[in-house]
Amino acid sequence: MTEIRRLDFIGVPSQDADRSRAFYRDVLGLRPDAKAAYESWAGDTCFGAWEPEKMGMAFVPQKGNPLPLGADDVAASRAALEAKGVTFFGETLDTGVCHMAFFADPDGNELMLHHRYAPRG
Repeated sequence: MTEIRRLDFIGVPSQDADRSRAFYRDVLGLRPDAKAAYESWAGDTCFGAWEPEKMGMAFVPQKGNPLPLGADDVAASRAALEAKGVTFFGETLDTGVCHMAFFADPDGNELMLHHRYAPRG
């Protein structure tokens, strides 16, 4: 049996990898990878833009389970992204444990800003 040790990266399906790279780096502020043109980093998590259609697969945006992007201040991060033209779905949600604000990248992949403010456990 194969041992799965970790999540190596998150694949971000795109119809235009250059546009996707620009969004994740220039709009969201993810760190570019010095060795890989279409990989960007948020902390220890790599986001890799790829074009499924170039691999003979259908492009399908990731919907229904937004990737949670950690932010220290969801309201401030949302305002900064809105100033860059990002459109959010509805108001910021306060669950009593965390704040969440939902949006999508230019390919329709759903994302969220997230901050847990209540102690864990």
